[in-house]
Formats: sequence, C-alpha cells, structure tokens
Amino acid sequence: MTVFLGGLLANVFDRHVREGLLKEEILHTSIAFGGGIIVAAVAFVLVPRGMAVLPMFPMAATFLAGAIFFYSLDSYIAKKGGSASQLLAMLLDFVPESIALGAIFAADPELGLLLAVFIGLQNFPESFNSFGDLSASGYSSRKCLVILFLLSFSGIVSATSGYYLLSDLPHLTAALMLFSSGGILYLIFQDIAPMSKMQNSRLPTLGVSLGFLVGMVGHKLLG
Repeated sequence: MTVFLGGLLANVFDRHVREGLLKEEILHTSIAFGGGIIVAAVAFVLVPRGMAVLPMFPMAATFLAGAIFFYSLDSYIAKKGGSASQLLAMLLDFVPESIALGAIFAADPELGLLLAVFIGLQNFPESFNSFGDLSASGYSSRKCLVILFLLSFSGIVSATSGYYLLSDLPHLTAALMLFSSGGILYLIFQDIAPMSKMQNSRLPTLGVSLGFLVGMVGHKLLG
C-alpha cells in the first residue's frame, strides 16, 4: 500500500510546498533514499539468497539476463516516453521482488518480513515521484491517485502468486531474485543515481546512505 500512500503524500506536498530549492532538495532526497533502500535489499536479501541456492553458471546467467532485460526495456521506455513508461519503470523491480517475497515467506517468514519492509520503503519514494510524472503528463490529481491505488494491488497479486506457486521451487525463486538484482542495479546507476544529484546542492545524495542504513538496521534486527 506504500505505492498509494506515496501518491497521497505527493499530492499534499505538491499542493502545499512552494517551488524552490527546498522542494527540489526534498524531491531529489526521496529518490536517493529509495535508491539506498533497494541497494540494501539487493545486498542483504536478493543476491545472498540467490547465490546460496544456484550454482555458478545459472547464477551468473540469470543475473546477467536481468541486467540485459532491464536495459532493453529501459531503452524501449526512453524511446516511447510518456506517463505509462514511468509507471512501467516503477513496476519493473516491484513485481519480480513481490513474487520472490511470497515464495520466501512460505519458507522463511523472518526473511520475508525483512524483504517486505525493504520493498515497502522503496516503493514509497518511487510512487511519490511517479505521482509527479503523471501530473506533469496532464493527469488530474484524482486520476493519478486512482492509478497508483490500482497498481498497489499488483504487489498483493504477485506476492500471493509467489507464496502459492513458488514456495516449493527454491531454484526458480533464487533465479528470480538474481534476475531482479541484475536489473535493479542497472536501473540504479542508469536512472536513480543521476536523478538524485542536484547541481547546487550535495545534501540529497545523503539520502542514499540513509536508505542503506535503514536496510542495515532492518537486517540487524531480524538477522
């Protein structure tokens, strides 16, 4: 539901915060914060779990396949443009992670909870920024919120599918996590990291460290 809650906060933020340096810093910091959290998810959950299950060649092949797939889809999105592309980019990592989340919950509820926290915190700033992209494309605030509300259910459907369909398939779950990791790392350095930087302020980049710290604390508490 953080997909929808991020949109709600963005709506309030857009209405009540004036344009200026502070608003830009908040926007860029939210992007960096989300990036830091998803790096933590890759470092602490997705890659270690995938590497522990798969042999060398399948591990490398699935990770590389994820990077190439996300690269190809990102190239297509860049050529197409538009609000639908922004939403697709947000879902690229959300849906595979949620499927893996459901499968992990069936075998290891504590690890599943940790990944759920990572995904939820990551999607909050992503939806926050997606609301702005939709608004800039001409959608009304109400329509933007309806779209994000409906999209929030994609995570529920994906996680439920993973729980019931992949709980007895650890190798497929591991491959999905590594596939997602390869694509996520591509997106971080291609899209998220450049957007978090501001020409006249270095403060937003601290959001990456804060986001990663959230991941470290969560891993320590549940580890």
